[in-house]
Amino acid sequence: MSKDSGPSERAREMRDKAQELEQAAQHATDPAERQRLKDKALRIREKSEQLYGRGSGTMDPM
Repeated sequence: MSKDSGPSERAREMRDKAQELEQAAQHATDPAERQRLKDKALRIREKSEQLYGRGSGTMDPM
């Protein structure tokens, strides 16, 4: 990631990372690991929304 990335690019990257963690949680066999991944994804999503607003950087106007 470059320093030139705008807020919408950073928001997208954070949402992508949260999505990756959620997918990893779905495939995790250990319940503790599954919960840890879900919690981390949730924290990233919340931080993204707090910093950039809900849905920032998306093409969807809703």
